[in-house]
Amino acid sequence: MTGTGTGTSLGEGTVREGPFRVGLVGYGLAGSVFHAPLIAATEGLTLDTVVTSNADRQQQARDEFPDVRIATAPDELWPRAHELDLVVIASPNKTHVPIATAALKAGLPVVVDKPIAGTAADARGLAALAEERGLLLSVFQNRRWDNDFLTLRQLVTEGGLGDVYRFESRFERWRPQPKGGWRESGDPAEVGGLLYDLGSHVVDQALVLFGPAATVYAESDVRRAGAEADDDTFIAITHTNGVRSHLYASATTAQLGPRFRTLGSKAGYVKYGLDPQEAALRDGERPVAGNEKQWGVEPEELWGRVGSGESPATGGGAPVPTVPGAYPAYYAAVAAALSGTGENPVTALEAAAALDVLEGARRSARENVTVTL
Repeated sequence: MTGTGTGTSLGEGTVREGPFRVGLVGYGLAGSVFHAPLIAATEGLTLDTVVTSNADRQQQARDEFPDVRIATAPDELWPRAHELDLVVIASPNKTHVPIATAALKAGLPVVVDKPIAGTAADARGLAALAEERGLLLSVFQNRRWDNDFLTLRQLVTEGGLGDVYRFESRFERWRPQPKGGWRESGDPAEVGGLLYDLGSHVVDQALVLFGPAATVYAESDVRRAGAEADDDTFIAITHTNGVRSHLYASATTAQLGPRFRTLGSKAGYVKYGLDPQEAALRDGERPVAGNEKQWGVEPEELWGRVGSGESPATGGGAPVPTVPGAYPAYYAAVAAALSGTGENPVTALEAAAALDVLEGARRSARENVTVTL
């Protein structure tokens, strides 16, 4: 069930027609590069209001979306909840829970950027509130629609690798100088650091591929001079089915490893490089009508390889066409959920399961223990 713009909830099986009016809270990196362009490109959604107190960002939003309305604070949305059908929260992590709570209490469905909350308990609290109000609560885990992840998921589903034994996933960068800002703050209230930033992605992908975690072990360090939050983190998950996931999130990697190395009883899959969609969005490209065939497509020389007994670096294995990345699919699914014709693409309870792992990883790194979940 989803909520209507009037703050009431729909009955089971009700079908609504869009376009659904979206209020976007936050117009920094997440709001301006990811959410606003994807919302605007989605049939059935329209970007109605952008919430930011920053004058430069207000002007940027007007320049990019001339018809958009501007609000300076989320509280300005609730008195006119009847004019909106969805609130998207792309503000700093520490604001996710209070803003989502206010939106749900105002009768509005919600999308929250990852991580939905700082704790699994808070995520489950939001899920319970949404269930009580009969409202959609979804989490923007866009990297479920990365090209390499879609390709690997297809290989695993089709059995091309056999029984998977080990999954290695790296989200590594070379940023020897801290950039500053709340994402690198050492204040626990900010929910910053790579464990929760990039860790939210790699853990979510591992759980989607291989199911629930049984135990977690982690190493988390602050390497760079002047850094406050973890900038070099490793997470080892043993899944309940026996698969082991080794996950790396780092800003201090001078030589980047493969994005994925997945080893099974029949073959392994190795893939280098990042999905091209974020770079395209940063460069101003948009997934609009006319470029659907090109969006998220990767050149053949970047395809991963599947094989056994040889290194892909020396030509081992066979290239596997990379499935095109599909970030627009997330908001298309949100629009379908709002209309009553589709399911929530990423639930808050799924996000809470990932937060269980992240909280366990934080404890493991702090106490140098393996944590049973």
